[in-house]
Formats: sequence, C-alpha cells, structure tokens
Amino acid sequence: MFLPMNDKQFGFWKMRRSGMSNVSIADHIGITRQGVSQALLAMDEKIDASLREMACANRIQIEKIDVKQGVLSGKSIPFQTNAYIFVSEKHGMQVWYEHDGDCKACDEFTRCIEFIWDFASELGIEIEKTADPTKMAEELLTKIRERVK
Repeated sequence: MFLPMNDKQFGFWKMRRSGMSNVSIADHIGITRQGVSQALLAMDEKIDASLREMACANRIQIEKIDVKQGVLSGKSIPFQTNAYIFVSEKHGMQVWYEHDGDCKACDEFTRCIEFIWDFASELGIEIEKTADPTKMAEELLTKIRERVK
C-alpha cells in the first residue's frame, strides 16, 4: 500500500505523533475537531495496513503495532531476529533487523546514521551522538520499545 506522505491526513498524523492534541491540530489548521478525528482514523487505517503489508512481504511475525508512532515490531522468520518497520516522513517505510555487524565496513554507514538521527527527531526522542550507528540504533530501539503500546 502506498502511504500518501504529502496528503493532509498524513500531515495531521505527523502533528499528532509530535505530541499535538486533536484540538490543537484543529485550531492550527482551522478545521473542526471532528474533521481531524476522521482524518486521523483514516490515516491510522492506512498506516496499519501498510505496516502489515510490509511485515507480510518481509516475512516478519508481528508482535506489536503502534500506528500513532508508526512502528511495528516483530520477529523475522527467515533471519530469526527482532525486526522493526518504521514510518518515516523523510525516509518512507523502513525495515530494520537487529544484528551485529561491522558498521564501519558497511556501505550503508552514513545512511544508517542519517536515518537513526532523522527518525529519533521525528519521534522526539533524544539519543546520544556517537560514531557507532549500532549503539545509536540500540538506544533508539530501546526508547521506542518503551513507547510502543
């Protein structure tokens, strides 16, 4: 499923994820609370469906979904490790697997650090700045697990 990241509903969803109440969103945009609630319900359904489809496509057994945060956690069946799917405004849908790797030798080193910083920022999570993406990812995932309902 395609997530309409430029859609008004997605904009409302991002505002709610950043901590704004429905009333504040309605006041900010200039529409009714009911309009915001309806838009958020529709967006929540789209995000839920997208996270589930991505989990199915990547053979991830779902453990928890938090549509308000845009996070799915589960277990990768083929890799037998914890897996996460994230909805990021800047990076779209991302699938991450817990693993031990040699980050400095990886071609994705810079992209990983950028994603970790961006996603932490989108969620309003502060993480310690280090040169090791594995440590930053572990800290981010720990804080996300504390939040996911």
